[in-house]
Amino acid sequence: MPMPQEYQRATIIYDQLLTELCEELHLATRNQAYTLLQSVLLVFRRRLTAPQVLLFAAVLPPMVRAIFVAGWHEAEYVPLFSTGDDLIEEVKDLRRAHNFADEHAIIGVTRVLRRYLDDQQLDAVLADISHEAADYWQKGNVSLCAETPDIRAGR
Repeated sequence: MPMPQEYQRATIIYDQLLTELCEELHLATRNQAYTLLQSVLLVFRRRLTAPQVLLFAAVLPPMVRAIFVAGWHEAEYVPLFSTGDDLIEEVKDLRRAHNFADEHAIIGVTRVLRRYLDDQQLDAVLADISHEAADYWQKGNVSLCAETPDIRAGR
């Protein structure tokens, strides 16, 4: 069996994702985009049980999946989603001196990431996790940047 396309094109997709994060969130560097991506993923991951982490990771592109599970410890689990302001403050806590998160960081990152995910798979996984998980990944206007269909998941 040949190597799956998602692995063959993993770095191309990841590079495009970081570029779109920079555009969407008005960031100057890929390092800033990476920090926001990682922090939004980690804040979400903390609210998931071990089976939920694995279920959610399965819908992510390979490079994002690696960021999502890297350094994960089941003991970090926080059973409740906080308020929006508390979640944003938690997003800002990762590498605070180099983190350019604002009040739109979660919606901006999840909006861009949704462009790379299969909506039906993502929504099904989120529905299995919780209403709060679905709220975290709320659908936003995904037409802010031009699509490049050849590198998007399922498109």
